[in-house]
Amino acid sequence: MTEFWRPAAAGVASVVAGVGAGELVSAFVIQNGSPVLTVGALLIDLAPAWVKEAVIGLFGTGDKAFLIVSLGIVVLAGAALAGWLERIRPPRGRILIGLGGAVGVVAAVTRAGNGLLEAIPSVLAAVVAILVLGTLMRLLRDTEPTRIAPEGRVSRRRFVGTTAATAAGGALALIVGQAVAGGFRAASAARAAIRLPAPARTAPPVPAAASFDIPGLSPIITPNADFYRIDTALQIPGIDPASWRLRITGMVEQEVELTFAELLKLPLEESTTTLTCVSNEVGGDLIGNATWLGYPIRHLLARAKPSADADMVLSTSQDGWTASTPLEALTDERNAILAVGMNGSPLPLEHGYPVRMVVPGLYGYVSATKWVVSLEVTRFDEHTSYWTDRGWSEMGPVKLSSRIDVPASGRQVKAGTVTVAGVAWSQHVGVSAVQVRVDDGPWQQATLADAISADTWRQWRYDWDATPGAHTLRVRATDAKGLVQTSTVRDVVPDGATGLHSIQVTVA
Repeated sequence: MTEFWRPAAAGVASVVAGVGAGELVSAFVIQNGSPVLTVGALLIDLAPAWVKEAVIGLFGTGDKAFLIVSLGIVVLAGAALAGWLERIRPPRGRILIGLGGAVGVVAAVTRAGNGLLEAIPSVLAAVVAILVLGTLMRLLRDTEPTRIAPEGRVSRRRFVGTTAATAAGGALALIVGQAVAGGFRAASAARAAIRLPAPARTAPPVPAAASFDIPGLSPIITPNADFYRIDTALQIPGIDPASWRLRITGMVEQEVELTFAELLKLPLEESTTTLTCVSNEVGGDLIGNATWLGYPIRHLLARAKPSADADMVLSTSQDGWTASTPLEALTDERNAILAVGMNGSPLPLEHGYPVRMVVPGLYGYVSATKWVVSLEVTRFDEHTSYWTDRGWSEMGPVKLSSRIDVPASGRQVKAGTVTVAGVAWSQHVGVSAVQVRVDDGPWQQATLADAISADTWRQWRYDWDATPGAHTLRVRATDAKGLVQTSTVRDVVPDGATGLHSIQVTVA
């Protein structure tokens, strides 16, 4: 028995450390990848109906707790077995842990809405457990007597202490991970229960001629799952909509407070708006177009009655991030809204649930505050925000730009007619023309798809008579005011990149 418990304890400590590491990563980075919960969900899916009914009959609403405890017992028993196998028949113990990790990967990727990214916590859990088991096994072997060291090179007390510390650290990581992720899961459940009201004003329908049917061309409406995400939140805030409040304070005659339930009762409006990150390089993909549902911020500010001296609104996120938005951009007639819906669904948690700001014409770092909880009416010369404190400009208007989506740069195409296509944008101004240039030739007019509005991007296409050889293709846009996109190359700092997107293709 003495010869069994030490390697078994090493196996248990290793697996607890691995699962703890996986849970931490899941809690802070990949919220849908919890090894414990994904494997538990898989077991629920695989269990026969009679087993589910029997468990519910025995434990009632405690059936989930019973499942987690049972799963924990099985995992710990398997971990003890892995330690024992590793002691007598290496590397069978590590192989067993690897198989357990594979189960976690399968459980993660087969959950609805998940992908390979959600498998990372399970992979990490297995890798950490395998590495720790190897370390503890070497330490255990060093406790054995040899001719040179009759009492062993390492004392058994040291082995026991190291094993116990490893298990404790893993258990603490697991507890912390579960606690942190609890808010996310609660918010996710609350979001699933929300039924958005019908808009008082619907967005104009997307014209059929607003979209070209060209493989590889960005869709006119970006699916939620594909919409870019850039923010500073290490952990997505798990906000209970029942406790959410928006407060409008500062240089106002009347402070305003609004609950989520009150927001949903207001006459919400739909609008289709393109959002762009200031970090988007020329030709980059940190841009997306969605139909949002929300309430115009200008109406709420009208209630608060800002001071005539105010020129800025400092918005604050639940996690403390701030943005400084020109007051004018929130009080003119553009569709600057407190958004609660995105493409017909409640906001995804990673995109600001339950409420975020959407402001046409401004880069996100000065306007698109996610998980917004306060609006302080103030002045630019009195307050700064997160990114302006780090050297970015105050105003952040979106620059006129365009991008080639197809063909992809570096692609080989056949001689003859080749379709070149992409998107162009000048938010809150609109695009009036797009031109394409082949090598050093003249600029040629592309065909524009119909516009949805001045606040959205437009698709374009150009049929190129491609001749054999290597070629460079460039694109430029002209906005509705006649401004031609500049060819001057500038970095994203301090207020957005400029230059013309170009690609290289080889014609066979």
